[in-house]
Amino acid sequence: MAIYETRYASNPESVKAADTQKLRDEFLIQNVMKQDTLEWVYTHYDRFMVAGVVPVDKSVSLVTIDPLKAGYFLERRELGIINIGGTGSVTVDGTTYELQHKEALYVGQGNKEVAFSSEFAKSPAQFYLNSTPAHQSFPTKKIGTDDVEVIELGAPETANARTLRKYIVNSVVDVCQLQMGMTSIKTGSSWNTMPAHVHDRRMEVYFYFEVPEDQAVCHFMGQPQETRHIWMANKEAVISPPWSIHAGSGTSNYSFIWGMAGENLDYGDMDVCKINELR
Repeated sequence: MAIYETRYASNPESVKAADTQKLRDEFLIQNVMKQDTLEWVYTHYDRFMVAGVVPVDKSVSLVTIDPLKAGYFLERRELGIINIGGTGSVTVDGTTYELQHKEALYVGQGNKEVAFSSEFAKSPAQFYLNSTPAHQSFPTKKIGTDDVEVIELGAPETANARTLRKYIVNSVVDVCQLQMGMTSIKTGSSWNTMPAHVHDRRMEVYFYFEVPEDQAVCHFMGQPQETRHIWMANKEAVISPPWSIHAGSGTSNYSFIWGMAGENLDYGDMDVCKINELR
């Protein structure tokens, strides 16, 4: 039986009055990477789903959860996977795909059996998973580190020098609505998405990792003139509603995986918020 938690959508007016714990309860996802267990967070933002799994002692199978009302998980869904750990493999309907560190796999709608395993228990794979509803089936495709689109952004002078890598986007792989990528902050910089922006036609989830044990990232959210913040540790995720900015600044350099879903696949579809107008 699959384990899951439901997160309902929030109105921006209610978030204005939220205290620290309320913000964390609604938007922060802790303990994402679970050993030998898949535990989903099912959100009501574009029905986006988030999970992580670290297969150590056994192979872990992808099984459906009750809210999907489906015979199998990918009956009406697509799935994106990025491995941030040691070498592992994902078996999709009898075909095995090996994923090295920071390689990805897109699994299309209609695949019935998906299983995750690690090559070595002492250095297990750490699979980060995003899933969205899908309206048609596209082929399963592995995305290696040489297959991604790389963009250099920001500058040291503004403390936002970073490398953005597009993994699961429509210019790399055929996809219905899911988009995933990875951004790494360069040494000496701290801001990830600055200038901040909103995109009303899609929501987003950030998964922060490579955050040193004694450091943290302050994630900023909320409407541009009503911002709030959530302090985050390594391997935690945060939900960003379509009406919210999503930006962060760390006490050290770090990386994060961004996942998006909605009705627009244009990566540049965003409304930039002027830095001096944020409140």
